This record gives sequence, structure tokens and C-alpha cells, in this order.
Amino acid sequence: MKKYVKIFFSRFTLVAFTIILLFVLDFCIAFAPFYVLRLLLIEYVPVSERWISLAVLVIRWTVVILAVLNIANRDMIPEAKIPWLLCVVVLNIFGVAIYVVFSQNRPSRRQRRMLHALYERTEPHERRRIDRQKLARDMGHWAAVSEALATQNPRAVITNNTATQYFAMGEAFFAALLKDLKGAKKYIFLEYFIISHGKMWDTVHEILRQKVKEGVEVRVIYDDIGCMGKLRAGYYKLLQKEGIRCVKFNPFVPVVTNLHNNRDHRKIAVIDGVVGYSGGINLSDEYINEIHPFGVWKDTAVRMEGEGVKNLILMFLRTFNLREKQPEDFTPYLPARYPVFEGEGYVQPYGDGPYPMYGRHLGEDVYINILSSAQRYVWIMTPYLIIDYRMREAMLLAAARGVDVRIITPHIPDKKTAFALTRSNYMALIRGGVKIYEYTPGFIHAKSFLADDEVGIVGTINLDYRSLLYHYENAVLMYKTRANEQLKADYEATFQQCALQTEEDAKKNIIWRGMCEIVKVFAPLF
Repeated sequence: MKKYVKIFFSRFTLVAFTIILLFVLDFCIAFAPFYVLRLLLIEYVPVSERWISLAVLVIRWTVVILAVLNIANRDMIPEAKIPWLLCVVVLNIFGVAIYVVFSQNRPSRRQRRMLHALYERTEPHERRRIDRQKLARDMGHWAAVSEALATQNPRAVITNNTATQYFAMGEAFFAALLKDLKGAKKYIFLEYFIISHGKMWDTVHEILRQKVKEGVEVRVIYDDIGCMGKLRAGYYKLLQKEGIRCVKFNPFVPVVTNLHNNRDHRKIAVIDGVVGYSGGINLSDEYINEIHPFGVWKDTAVRMEGEGVKNLILMFLRTFNLREKQPEDFTPYLPARYPVFEGEGYVQPYGDGPYPMYGRHLGEDVYINILSSAQRYVWIMTPYLIIDYRMREAMLLAAARGVDVRIITPHIPDKKTAFALTRSNYMALIRGGVKIYEYTPGFIHAKSFLADDEVGIVGTINLDYRSLLYHYENAVLMYKTRANEQLKADYEATFQQCALQTEEDAKKNIIWRGMCEIVKVFAPLF
């Protein structure tokens, strides 16, 4: 009961109720054809009908004007201001209600308090091991990219004691994951945006049940909205009955709130604290091409073994503890020592998420810093190319410096609106010297960067507004690792399966271009 009372008196409910009440009153007085209603209002309100109507009108437009001023002066990306201004001006009081409720991307107050407490709890485990001078000697100008990342996210610890392996397709990732899961002795942590019934999850689920019987601790996090329509609402309770400690992230409730903006888009698997996986691959059959909703589904992942896995452990445990009253002790899950791996470079796993829990533009800033620091080439894979002015200019400036900037996008889309937004950016980029390739066999879901044979990123962060502003994400920055060599080989092979886009391809017909430009205005809201 206390929960529902809190929801009823929440900021969003009260604001929405007030705006709806104003609109209904204004409508009844100004437009209702039933004069009886007007007479009733006059009878029960000790002022004239004209003054009632005027007062409502003044209040309504005061609210609208205040909303417009707030949007104009608010600290947000400029591209987001235009659609919100249109929303408020066109929809009037309804637009204000939509803006107040859905324009926020901050976690709840309780989540912010808990995350701060968790950061304090994990801080002793995330102290820097490699000094800046050594990093500068080893990484050269790329050390500045790593330093900028660590400044925005102090928990993004860099280490050089980690073996890496890159997977160019979901099928290869799945085979390796199953082998590691079967070999688990202490614990298994899984955190995924999407879990869906089918060969992939059912096989993993069976292994998890068996491991619970063997005494292995198993924990699972899945996103509630990400799994909507794929798992029933109480699926986490079924896993709990089987001995699997499971939570669903930000459970959906039919209440008007901005909390649903912040989804857990991460993909993390940790086995015994020594082996960890990340990348774009969810636990669903399209990711291993058991089903083909959009042709060949290409996605990628990276496997780490060694000290770099510690960052993934702490990321997972912080998310798992968000719903707890008191954070647990993480020490038992961190190995006392790690094996030594020779011939590997540096890895820097990092998390990203909504401000103020993370840097305001952390994920985007890492990408832009790579574009700004590259000297020979930057190659990119992304399912969505829905970028803001900063990212577009960074790509164009890199191309203007003579850097070979190439972007691989899908040829067969999973979402038509996202595809229209993606293609709406082709023209300006192609004219600026950026090469865009569409993956003709099907859909690219990979999210990766590779620059100058030296720096690579594999993770969950799309080049779209939701990933860069709203969602909880994660990725791995790698410098001169074996995975980078495998990543380059994959790029070279994938280019052969792509169609290079030209200005003529980007122009299409007038109707298509017009639709793209209209949709592009509202891109920051998608």
C-alpha cells in the first residue's frame, strides 16, 4: 500500500494530473456544446464564466511558455531541443506533460543513492595499478584516450595482464561460452539485455541448472523491457525456484515515469572471476543464426581471461545490488591473483550510463577521441547510425585530415524507422569523404571501432541517442591485443561482403529523402 501511495504522490503523477485537469477544464468551458455544464460551472464557482475561461487560458499558456524557456536554457544536446520545442508548441499542454515526464534520463533518486554507496564499496578494488608515465611510454598518443576515459569514469581501470580473443560471429562465441560455463567451479554471472527461449538460452539454462546442483553460485540479470514478449513477467521467480539468483532490471510498471528510459543494455558473462565476455550478443537464437528474421545476423564479442575481468565482475555486482537495502561484500568474488599473460597489450573494460552516474557523454567521447587521435584509419561497425552534430563533425574532420574513415551498417534493417534515420546521415558523410558500406547478407548488430592497427573497442554501445544518453552500457577498450588483430581480419573479410554506398545511393527519391529529413528531426527522442 505504501508503494502505491508513493507513486500516487510522485512528481510525475502530480504534474500529469494538474496538466490534465487544466486541459479538461479549459476544454469544457471553451468548447463543450452542453450549456448545462457551463451553467453548472458558473453556479458553483463564484466568478463569471469569462474570468474562469481567461484564468485557465493564462495558466495554460504560462505553463507552455515556462516549458519553452526551460527547454531553450536546459543543459541538453542541442538536437534534442528542437523536437521537444515542437512537441510543446504543437501539442500545447499535452506536449508539456509529455516533456515533463519523458525528457528526463536521470536514474531514480534511490538508484543514485545506492550507486554512490556501491561506488564507495568497490573503490578499494579499483585503484590504478599502472602509472601514467609507463602508460605514456607504452601507448604513445593513445594514452591520452585512456586517460580521458579514466577521468570520466574512475572505475575504468586499465591493465596489461589479460589474454583476449575476438569472435566474428555469434556461433563461435556461443561454442566458447558453453565450454567455459561447463567448466565453472565457483560462480557464474550473466547480465543480458535480451534473453529469449530457444536453442541458445535453453542450452545455457540447462547448464546453469546443472551447475546449481554442483554447488556453483549462479546469478542472472535481464532487462524487463528488453525481454518483454520474450519471457513471461514472473520468469525471474522460476529461475529463483531453481536456485538461480535472478533479478530483472527496472521492472516495468504501468505508471508514468522516466525510469523506463534507463535500460540495462549490457552484455556481460563472468565465470569464476577469471574469464569474462562482452560484446553485442544477447542470449537469443537470431544471434547465432538459428533463426533468420533479417538475413544473416552478424554480431561480435570479445573473451578476456585475466585481470581485466575484474572490471566486469564489479560492474555486474553493482547492478545486481541496486535493489538491495545494503550492498554485499564483493571481496569473495575477486581472485587473489591472476595468471600472467605474455605478449598481450592493454585492456580497459568500462561501463557507461545515464548522467550523473557517469560522464555526461562518456561513450560518445571515447569514440570521438579515437577519431581525433587516429592517423591512418578508423573502421566502425554499428547497427544504427543515428548521430548528433558532434559525432558527425568528428568523422568529417578525421576524413578531412586524410584518415580512412569507414562505417559498416546493415543492408537489411531490423527497424525501418532506425534504418531511415541511419540512411539520412549518409549524404553529408559521403560528401565529406567518409566511406559507408552496407552489409548485404543481412543485419549487422556489432558495435566496434578499430584504429591504426592499435586501438579497438568491442562492446554494447550503439551510435544512437539511446545508447549514448539513456542506457546502461559497457565496452572494452583494447590496445595492441591479439583480439585487435582478429578484429582487423574480420573487418577486411566483412568489407568484401558489403556494398559501398555512393551519393546516388544516398539521394534515393525525393519522397524517401523527405521522409528521412522529417524523421531525423525526432531522432533524439528514439
